[in-house]
Amino acid sequence: CRAVRSPDLCARPRAEAGLRCPPLATPAMALPRALLALALLAAALRASKVQLKDNGYEDVVVAINPLVPEDPEIIVKIKAMVTDASFYMFNATQRRFYFKDVKILIPKTWKPNNYNKRRHESYEKANVIIADFYVKYGDDPYTLQYGGCGQEGKYIHLTPNFLLNDKLIDIYGLQGRVFVHEWAHLRWGVFDEYNTERPFYISGKNKLKATRCSADVKGAMACDGKPCTEDECIKDPKTGDVKEGCAFLPEKNQRSEE
Repeated sequence: CRAVRSPDLCARPRAEAGLRCPPLATPAMALPRALLALALLAAALRASKVQLKDNGYEDVVVAINPLVPEDPEIIVKIKAMVTDASFYMFNATQRRFYFKDVKILIPKTWKPNNYNKRRHESYEKANVIIADFYVKYGDDPYTLQYGGCGQEGKYIHLTPNFLLNDKLIDIYGLQGRVFVHEWAHLRWGVFDEYNTERPFYISGKNKLKATRCSADVKGAMACDGKPCTEDECIKDPKTGDVKEGCAFLPEKNQRSEE
């Protein structure tokens, strides 16, 4: 780690996702743990812009909110999460992308340490925010997205509890995988493959289907906690409205098809 202290591939974002682009030359980057460079920085006023160079993302800034109580373990968890995320993204994109340089912005409210001096990074323009939860989301990781599909988001929000409480892994999944999921929202402007507000839809064959991506996700229907069929859940075939208490329960362990 460096330490400091304060006084295009085709058309984006489709190209970055590896869609309809020629194969990318892969530089020497065999060990994912060597793909990541982390820097600890203190708060500043200007921000950096994420750059994609030789398949690696540089100038990614993770900023800790000044109101977050000092806890060195947060830094340890951030580093572990991003390192794991680099592995996952590297493999999921068929060796196309990884995190090459990620900086952690340390607030001035924390005690001085052997941190490197910042350059132009700022909390206000950070790509990832570590801050206390909002009532609406709780500890749910989320990405603030103002634009439409394909447009970059503003930032990823993670809570200190999400990082520190390993019991939440059973709820959200491994932190590195969650980070890659949120990065897709932030960088490529994709939206969730599930919809809690509209969990079902009527297919072209007039069948009730659970909203999910892909349709190959396996699971079972439940009505008031008991197994049931899709037909038993449907309330209005024309609108796709379902009876109260119906839910699609995806299998916890399943393999995605390439």
